[in-house]
Amino acid sequence: MAEVLGKTNMFLACNYSQKKNLEGGACLVPKKISGFCLKKNSFSSLKVKSLASGSDFNGQRVAFLEKKSMSKRRFSQVPIKAQMQTGLINRGQKWWEKGVQPNMKEVSSAQDLVDSLLNAGDKLVVVDFFSPGCGGCKALHPKICQFAEMNPDVQFLQVNHEEHKSMCYSLNVHVLPFFRFYRGAQGRVCSFSCTNATIKKFKDALAKHTPDRCSLGPTKGLEEKELLALSTNKDLPFHYTPKPVQPTPVPADEQTHMPNQVPSHSKTELPPSVRTTSLKERDSEEKTLVGVGR
Repeated sequence: MAEVLGKTNMFLACNYSQKKNLEGGACLVPKKISGFCLKKNSFSSLKVKSLASGSDFNGQRVAFLEKKSMSKRRFSQVPIKAQMQTGLINRGQKWWEKGVQPNMKEVSSAQDLVDSLLNAGDKLVVVDFFSPGCGGCKALHPKICQFAEMNPDVQFLQVNHEEHKSMCYSLNVHVLPFFRFYRGAQGRVCSFSCTNATIKKFKDALAKHTPDRCSLGPTKGLEEKELLALSTNKDLPFHYTPKPVQPTPVPADEQTHMPNQVPSHSKTELPPSVRTTSLKERDSEEKTLVGVGR
């Protein structure tokens, strides 16, 4: 009988807290209840008289608490993909992210590619066009990382074809793996496609264009037609203003020695000097013919 009265006393306290919640008071009972415990003299407004002297509650307040183990259970119920996106679980490195050297950089946009080429100065820049699903690109990547390690003065730029298809199309890159070499004021010095079987082509280009040299003009970067193709591509947030065409200056020596122009008339007459010389030549020719005829 005492146990029944004790349980009744507990439910009266729960109903009272629910009514307080509906009237705008603070909620004392959480939505999900996994256990409860007793606390003495914690809420003075919730004094419940004991209906039975033999009850275990003895007029004490009832407060329900949530178990700490719920957080672990909830964490285990989060999908693995969501945990990777939020950083709860570290994702594995992709193959083009392994072995990357300090002088290797993945291009994020067309503007990033243009700026990286212009800021390189006289350095040799190798642009590597790859695709995550390209087997040849994946097999060649470790060797490219070795070349980058052996040539710290060379800048390597990686362009992901899957993420920048529209940009690669504007740059006329249709074969993978594909490489383009840029150097100072010369701009693009060579471009080719190679695999592990033809890696000598990459080695020769690297050895030819790596030696130190001084450019006399500003860094060129991409060609004018490539910049125009990128700016006209509606899929790319890239803007470029073409440079105004300046007339070619004529040296001063050529201007002073230029012959006088002949005035335009309906009948152009030759100068007297030319006319007299031509008449003398005709007379001499006639005399020679007469002499031969005799």
